[in-house]
Amino acid sequence: MTQTALIEGVFWSVAATLIYTYFGYPLLLYVLTRRHRDDVPPQASEWPRATLIISAYNEKTVIAEKLRNSLELDYPQGRLEIIVISDCSDDGTDEIVAGFAGKGVRLLRQTKRLGKSAGLNLGVSKASGEILVFSDANAIYQPDAVRMLVSHFSDRNVGYVVGNARYSEKVGQTASAESEGTYWKLETWLKQKESDFGSVVGGDGAIYAIRRKLFTPLLPTDINDFLNPLQIISRGYRGLYERAAICFEEAGDSFRKEFHRKIRIVSRSLNAVVRAPRVLLPWTQPRHWFALVSHKLLRWFAPVFMLALLAATICLRDSVFYRVALWLQLGFYGMALTGWGLEKRIKAPTIVYLPFYFCVVNVAALLGVVKFLTGSLSPTWETIRQQVPQNSDNRGPLVRKES
Repeated sequence: MTQTALIEGVFWSVAATLIYTYFGYPLLLYVLTRRHRDDVPPQASEWPRATLIISAYNEKTVIAEKLRNSLELDYPQGRLEIIVISDCSDDGTDEIVAGFAGKGVRLLRQTKRLGKSAGLNLGVSKASGEILVFSDANAIYQPDAVRMLVSHFSDRNVGYVVGNARYSEKVGQTASAESEGTYWKLETWLKQKESDFGSVVGGDGAIYAIRRKLFTPLLPTDINDFLNPLQIISRGYRGLYERAAICFEEAGDSFRKEFHRKIRIVSRSLNAVVRAPRVLLPWTQPRHWFALVSHKLLRWFAPVFMLALLAATICLRDSVFYRVALWLQLGFYGMALTGWGLEKRIKAPTIVYLPFYFCVVNVAALLGVVKFLTGSLSPTWETIRQQVPQNSDNRGPLVRKES
């Protein structure tokens, strides 16, 4: 085989992989599930006791609203326990939560900043519910959200249920919020189709529930809403997506914040796959394996394929076809750079911001892979409602949409 033929092989292999990742997989899922009928959970004869666990770190601006929302949930009286885990908050969050003690809200405070995973270990150890519902402090639930999640556990094969976390759409929202909203709509559609086909891949830290007996204690650097579902799948259970269990939260307001969030998610999610290696065996749960590889693994490594495609095209540019392919790639990246240049000044058209957002996500994924490989994972997290110090190099706080 000549060197040119080898490079052409690389070009077509990575091009096919990228096309499959972003277009082929959604199309294939659609075909595989086009005759699926929605799962209708059987009516529960008796609603199980559930525990709503809310993770919080310096959430004074939203925690009162969250607790009022939680106390108004439509779940049988006396069957829903509410616990707030404070990761050593120092902004008055704990005092606000303590004000709800008379209404049955329990505060569990970590006296040192140990991170969300350690907080969840503490919360689960104190929970009395048969079903655990995990939430974030700024996720506002619709009244029937918990009931819609819990209803599926009457099926003994169901190990976890993921809710429908939506981004609030506001007039004049930033391009970052619009781009994240567009991306999230696709993710929501994929979750529904994966659930119809077999099992939805991963959870959502804002709204998902598991059987308490299936919770495995977490390490400080674990990402709970990805690792727990993988561990549950490894034990032979299904994971469902319930689009009627709805909560609302705000998207990040800058690409810089999205960038840091994506790095963290990819690095921790790869670590979760290593922590639950049985999910990589196709015969364990073939349908979940197919979705995990197609939806997550290939996408996380997409920037590597993109770099390989660009390099191969440059090497083959003497051919008219590959020269056109090169200019198409450079044009796309040029639009992304234009979006980057305009992001700090004006709101440019979507045709510029979407390529920019796509590239931001993929650069972050690449750095997330590097961070995972180097083992530099942090146990703590920040929220979009926290301001960074004045002398920080960042222009804003990190986005919260994290697990």
